[in-house]
Amino acid sequence: MYYDLPDLRLVAAIADSGSLTRAAARIHLAPSSASHRLTQLEATLGVPLFARHARGLTPTPAGESLLRHARQVFAQLEQMHADLAPYASGLNSQVTVFANTNAINCFLPEDLGDFLHEHPRIRVSLEEQPSPAIIQAVAAGQVEIGVVAAERSLSGLETQPYRRDRLVLIVPSGHPLAGRSAVDFAEVLDQPFVCLHAGSAIHTFMMNAAAQLGRSLDVRIQVRSFNAVCRMVAAGVGIGMVPNSSIPAILEASAGAAVNALKTVKINDAWAPRDLQLCVRSRAALSPAAAALFDHLAEKGGADFGAVD
Repeated sequence: MYYDLPDLRLVAAIADSGSLTRAAARIHLAPSSASHRLTQLEATLGVPLFARHARGLTPTPAGESLLRHARQVFAQLEQMHADLAPYASGLNSQVTVFANTNAINCFLPEDLGDFLHEHPRIRVSLEEQPSPAIIQAVAAGQVEIGVVAAERSLSGLETQPYRRDRLVLIVPSGHPLAGRSAVDFAEVLDQPFVCLHAGSAIHTFMMNAAAQLGRSLDVRIQVRSFNAVCRMVAAGVGIGMVPNSSIPAILEASAGAAVNALKTVKINDAWAPRDLQLCVRSRAALSPAAAALFDHLAEKGGADFGAVD
């Protein structure tokens, strides 16, 4: 079957206006031409797309199905135009990066900001994903650069140390755990948690860590940032888990108001240290822009790849 864009635009215009005449005017077709196009399209499909009645035309179930796909096509075209437009203004290239929650919230904003300041004609597409999904996407060639927590499954990819960090618990200062220097994750699974929103990489990680212990996480509330997690914990809503590196920035942003309201507790589990790695299929095979970004991140991160208490 053959469809062209004027056919799809006509179907959408008829559905929006309820009238063949108004639809034809909207997309700059003569009414006779619009009628001929609709008749031919229905004949090709072998099914009516619109029910004709005195008040105009309404989509049939088949018409609704075609309309849904047509709108998806238009959305993809708009995205294509948006992606291509910068090239007409002198954009050199685009680099796709997948990173976990920790990297996106704690390290990449400043590092990418510096890079884009130095390379104003390069565009970076950044998306948050869990580390296993990032590794899979990089290995499949769907993404040029990944930033992940170090995992055994990185074999087959080229890696470079990026940042060293660890996950810690935060609790209100008056909480029974506030006097502990370290705990096992299993010890706190009966506590209500403040978590990042479902779908975030760290939320997925925490749920999986609990499931591996045969337990489930008691999520009292979900929020959109580590800052919000800390504020909810300070208010006594529950306990939270955040990267250790996020805490200084959060306290600075809140002008120290939460300093006396929160206590940090180390997690003993082997997964708590979260050394971040850059990963690529092959550094030599990267585009010039991706190679420049990879080297920039490696240099920025390598300088700070020290021990975390």
